[in-house]
Amino acid sequence: MAELLVVAGIVMPGAAFAQEAVAGWQFSVMPYVWLPGVKADVKYGPPSGGTATANVNADESDVLSNLQMAFMIAGEARKGRWLVATDYMYLDLGKQDSKVKSVDFNPGNGPVNASTSQIGGSAESSFKGSILSLVGGYAAISTPAASLDVIAGLRYMDLKVSSSWNLNTTVTSPSGSQTFSRSGSASKSGDNTNFIIGAKGQIKLGQSNWFVPYYADVGGGSSTSTWQLATGVGYAFGWGDIRLDYRYLAYKQSNDDKFLEKIELGGFALGANFRF
Repeated sequence: MAELLVVAGIVMPGAAFAQEAVAGWQFSVMPYVWLPGVKADVKYGPPSGGTATANVNADESDVLSNLQMAFMIAGEARKGRWLVATDYMYLDLGKQDSKVKSVDFNPGNGPVNASTSQIGGSAESSFKGSILSLVGGYAAISTPAASLDVIAGLRYMDLKVSSSWNLNTTVTSPSGSQTFSRSGSASKSGDNTNFIIGAKGQIKLGQSNWFVPYYADVGGGSSTSTWQLATGVGYAFGWGDIRLDYRYLAYKQSNDDKFLEKIELGGFALGANFRF
């Protein structure tokens, strides 16, 4: 299965090269584009009533051609060494290649899982979702050559996944008492909020205007763990900077009742950071 979305970090802008902390407020806003490849496992699970449902796996495909809509923006406010940053992203990834990896049956005393690895067929999954992040932080290092911000806050994800499939044959439960139609569809949505901690900053490359931004965080909550890594290259101007990053974001849920077992998103992000 698969899906989507964002935090404060490389994505969350900052001063291109922080000098020693200055008095007064400083602000930055960065619109950006991130087109991640998606890997995910979705557990639709058997509904009440006994009807069997699918567990679907989605793998990376051509994101750009499938993309329906995207909106992403990040912002930051600083005063002295303290900062507040936010990041919002919405993605509608359209249809992604996927497969029904197994089927859950509900005979009345709990779900029974049947593998579909030998059945074959085709499936598609679509993903819509948004991520909103809000963090506070402190500039532990702030020099012309390098910066390091320690951050902590929350990341909220809202996700809807829909899948359709056309298998080569009908799936039968191990007992033979139930069947799963070779063709069908399912849809499910959910959200979660995670506490995150991390660090971000940048390193200047010699005496040039080029720099390397970096970001890392880890978090959890509500049977969910999440982490994010990003790094790339940027070029500073008088008004701000432009940066190209590679970013990886992952979620994993351990609760059997959760429909999203895991999701991994990775790809390049391009943004223009305006300071004022």
